[in-house]
Amino acid sequence: MRSKRFERLEARPINKETFITPWPEVGLATMQSPYDPAPDIEIRDGAIVRMDGVAAADFDLVERFIALHAIDTRVAPRAMATPAVEIARMIVDINVPRGAVLEIVSGCTPAKLVAVINEMNVLEMMMGLAKMRARRTPANQAHVTNRKENPALLAADAAEAALRGFAEVETTAAVARYAPLNALALLVGSQTGRPGVLTQCAVEEATNLKLGFKGLTSYSETLSVYATERAFVDGDDTPWSKSFLAAAYASRGIKTRFTSGAGAPALMGHAQQRSMLYLEARSLLATRAAGSQGSQNGSISCIALPESLPDGVRVVLAENLIAMLLGMEVAAGNDALSSHSDIRKAAKLMLQFIPGTDFITSGYGAIARPDNMFGGGNFDVTELDDWHVLQRDLRIDGGIVPVDEARVLAVRERAVRALQAVFAALGVPPIDGDEIDAAVGAFDSDDMADRDRVADITAAQRLLDGETTVVDVIAALDRAGFRDVAASILEMQRQRVIGDYLQPAAIFDADFHVLSALTDANDYRGPGTGYRLDGARWKAIQDLPRAWDPRQYGARLARGAATPWLIETGPARTGTRPEVVVAVGPSFGASIEHTLGGLAHEDVLAALVAGIEGEGLPARIVRIHHTSDCAFIGHAGAQLAGSGIAIGVQAKGTTVIHRHDLLPLDNLELFAQAPNIDLATYRDIGRNAALHALHKPAAPIPVRSDNTVRLRLIVQTTLMHLKETECVERDRAPAELHVATTHAAAPPVADSAVGA
Repeated sequence: MRSKRFERLEARPINKETFITPWPEVGLATMQSPYDPAPDIEIRDGAIVRMDGVAAADFDLVERFIALHAIDTRVAPRAMATPAVEIARMIVDINVPRGAVLEIVSGCTPAKLVAVINEMNVLEMMMGLAKMRARRTPANQAHVTNRKENPALLAADAAEAALRGFAEVETTAAVARYAPLNALALLVGSQTGRPGVLTQCAVEEATNLKLGFKGLTSYSETLSVYATERAFVDGDDTPWSKSFLAAAYASRGIKTRFTSGAGAPALMGHAQQRSMLYLEARSLLATRAAGSQGSQNGSISCIALPESLPDGVRVVLAENLIAMLLGMEVAAGNDALSSHSDIRKAAKLMLQFIPGTDFITSGYGAIARPDNMFGGGNFDVTELDDWHVLQRDLRIDGGIVPVDEARVLAVRERAVRALQAVFAALGVPPIDGDEIDAAVGAFDSDDMADRDRVADITAAQRLLDGETTVVDVIAALDRAGFRDVAASILEMQRQRVIGDYLQPAAIFDADFHVLSALTDANDYRGPGTGYRLDGARWKAIQDLPRAWDPRQYGARLARGAATPWLIETGPARTGTRPEVVVAVGPSFGASIEHTLGGLAHEDVLAALVAGIEGEGLPARIVRIHHTSDCAFIGHAGAQLAGSGIAIGVQAKGTTVIHRHDLLPLDNLELFAQAPNIDLATYRDIGRNAALHALHKPAAPIPVRSDNTVRLRLIVQTTLMHLKETECVERDRAPAELHVATTHAAAPPVADSAVGA
């Protein structure tokens, strides 16, 4: 025999994933390998001669680079002598300035950094992120790619991503030779959506550098850095060559981030028995030593490897924090697909989303997941509304804002038309009208016709090898009337000459003001300090396009009968013969005309009466004025019924069968989920009430249960009940009702339209 519960559990998305026990000998340990070295340092004449158990003569090239360039030897003796737990407490303590933490960490070796982190739980690390991130204002980065490498769709998607507030937009190429066209489409589209958005095309480093020199990109994060010498050798690199490459980018005003992440050395087979966190600490120290202003880390494309082990998500948070402790900008991962489980995905995200990082994702998929050429993507365009609501729920700036459909369609069309003009001027295969129409409304590349890929690649290669630069792009846009887009791209080039956005954690706002660790330094020191979501930004984040004004709901409820159809004929009497009383609430068939499920009150009442009369009993209708509570409506009706049996009905459709000798909150049958009650069920309710009145057996009426009803309709329930409660007259006695025979009823209000 098998447990059916275990069978169901095995089928859950979480169990599609791989979970393993640690194997530290090959690097399959996240944070605490028995082979990790103990922290120590020895300095002679200002030079490090021993570090983390290794003498200088035995340093590999990563250790030598770190010893020469990453550790402040003036601070190191004090830092290494300070207990790890004390430094951990400094990180969490709101009374210790960020600068004091940066100073002492500047003297820490890789093993010391790991020792500090190992003293901290997840909550404490999140507090560390809030305090230690470089830039005060959090932001977000988007991925914009597509399988067909369609430039029109790339431009449209980039424009939408920029409009939504992404501060950086990144593309790549499935076929490397497409890179120039992809970079161009991204540049034009992003600057159409919002001035100042930084863009990159993630391809091989020499090509990426050339695109930057031509002015088609403004940042790069494709500079991979490795934790072990063997991994560097396999990558045909050294820390010094990476430093040279970073300097080459900076010389042309191109912002750079290095890329590393937990699990990469183990994946490459070069973990040297060390834990993932220890090796990532080495990578991050090498990153700082090379002069990079920031790091894209958070395990990135290796994420499933650490997540297969204990501490798998905690180690990602830990490496983000170490990068911040070293004073660098952090693009915090949350980009590559990390889980089949939405619960696990969201839990992982919250570790960076709640405290905030410089870039909460290093690539939110602003396109459909099948079009994400960065490996699927953790979040995609179908989850934008979820992200918006999370920001609104928690009053957190997650880096994007809601936008309405009309604005999106307009900016997408303008971006594609701008790119069309550039292509025409540069002799690139044209974008025709059908392609524009398709790109404007497209969900993904399946909505786009195939282009001549050979012709596109030929044009892309000509663009890369020829003398065309961003100046030609600017001129083409200006001649075609897209002067604002041309001006934005020109300003991007001016800012590169100025060089201020090479500062750590730099982004632009829409007015090209640089927000960085220098101009917008994180000043979090506990409650009332640091970045606070308020003012215009908070208004924009909470303004969901689907949010509706609840004040207008009452007017929708009241739109109803042209003439009254429930007529009061006088005070309700106490019955003396077998009957069933149908007791309705104060606003039933009056100021409210339909149930929560959209059924007309007139039809509901007719179904109840038909059920009663079908068993040979008369029905009498009364209105209860003194309460809007369903139980008390039914109880009051039962006191008036000759049989002692009544049906109580609220305006929203909730119904009860009551008996006069029961307590008000007791009953014979309760039908609480009004949206799930149809007219056939109301007829059955009438029949059962009559059977109770006749003292005949009555089997309880089955009603479909839907656990999502409250989730979907609790606001409408609240507003409808509020409307009915406003009609309560505490001192007014029940009244007899007569149903008029002629009545023009209003059409039902569908659930989906209730808040429109």
